[in-house]
Amino acid sequence: MARKNSDSTGAPAAGEQVAKQKKPKKQRWYHQVWAAYQMTRKQDPAVTWVMLGVFVGIIAVALGIGLWWGQWVYTLIVGIPFAALGAMFVLTRRAERAAYKQIEGQPGAARAALGTIRRGWTFDEEPVAIDPRTQDLVFRGVGRAGVVLVSEGPAHRAKRQLDAERKRVARVLPNVPITTIQVGDEEGQVALPKLPRAVQKLKPTLTKPETAEVSKRLRALGVSRLPIPKGIDPTRARPDRKGLKGR
Repeated sequence: MARKNSDSTGAPAAGEQVAKQKKPKKQRWYHQVWAAYQMTRKQDPAVTWVMLGVFVGIIAVALGIGLWWGQWVYTLIVGIPFAALGAMFVLTRRAERAAYKQIEGQPGAARAALGTIRRGWTFDEEPVAIDPRTQDLVFRGVGRAGVVLVSEGPAHRAKRQLDAERKRVARVLPNVPITTIQVGDEEGQVALPKLPRAVQKLKPTLTKPETAEVSKRLRALGVSRLPIPKGIDPTRARPDRKGLKGR
């Protein structure tokens, strides 16, 4: 007698249940672009008109050149892809700005901004210093420019936190450059959208093997284990760059 692929209760086996489950539907690039547009429009309602203005403006220029040249059909065909690229460029820039605006002021916003740095730096997912009363945070990164400490909070409080963490790191890495950056809108602080650029501009001073050794020592030093206050997780609110580029 053939053996049924089920248990004694008649329920299908686990393998059969898994096979019946539908695979998650693959998200196409245009779905990602639409999601980015919807997110941007909530923060920046004018984005639709700006994109249309850029698209129509480039088409108008292409037609003008074509009429002057006597080949308006050719220039129109060439102009349409450039008009689409121009509109996508506007969406990309405004989506990034909207994403920063959405997370600005939230605990961990600096870590989300640092996460957009694609290469050359590694950052701890958790803050290395937390003030549980004020919710001020300090994040740490390692790159060929040495160690960078990034704080969130008012300047007078952030300076104390950064100085304390700087001394802590210097005890383990006395000859490694340590850069401190305060994120905020006060004088001497770096605005959140400009944070990635400020880190990338730091001058490299270490070799790759030295950078790896610094990371190893800092892992031994450990990080703060206090929990981040509940609320929105800014590390998940990042613009999808692949979707914005149509890939």
